[in-house]
Amino acid sequence: IDLLKVQRIDHGVAALQDPLLMAELAHTRVPLTVCPLSNLKLCVVNDLRDHGLKTMLDAGLCATVNSDDPAYFGGYVNDNLHAVAAATGLTARHAYQLAANSFEASFADAAAKARWREQLGACFERFGR
Repeated sequence: IDLLKVQRIDHGVAALQDPLLMAELAHTRVPLTVCPLSNLKLCVVNDLRDHGLKTMLDAGLCATVNSDDPAYFGGYVNDNLHAVAAATGLTARHAYQLAANSFEASFADAAAKARWREQLGACFERFGR
């Protein structure tokens, strides 16, 4: 991470195998672009219920949900989010964190990120996190 000046890691689910790496990723906030349906199709997990996204979020990692070649792997971003949320029991807090992480991981400027975080907070306050 330090030597290569890593700015993001595509997929990143193998990080769950190394507690020291998990701690470093939580500390550095290097985004992980997780693609649950791709992970299922490629047999990274045998069942979406076993996906580690919830663990990643609970550990403070900057994980985001993404799609990986939707035509081949079976879903766009929203499909990935719905499938992994239903299978793993993600809570509203996890949904909030995924959205906040996506803003943090984006290449948008700081002002846009701040506006989006404010809107996200207002939305979750209105509907009760």
